[in-house]
Amino acid sequence: MTVATTILALIPVLTSTGRGADVMIPMAIPSFGGMTVVLVTVFTVPTLYCWLAEIRLKKKEVTE
Repeated sequence: MTVATTILALIPVLTSTGRGADVMIPMAIPSFGGMTVVLVTVFTVPTLYCWLAEIRLKKKEVTE
């Protein structure tokens, strides 16, 4: 939840063109990228874990 709100809060900073944007945009890019990686990881890791668990269960059923 915190990651999602941080990403949403950084979108106006990344799209700004006004005064101070030349300083804020380079600081926002790594934060946005890092939070995006965390958000993708939150969904990817459990999915891969479940997929591997299903494969192990199928192999166990075949051998029995």
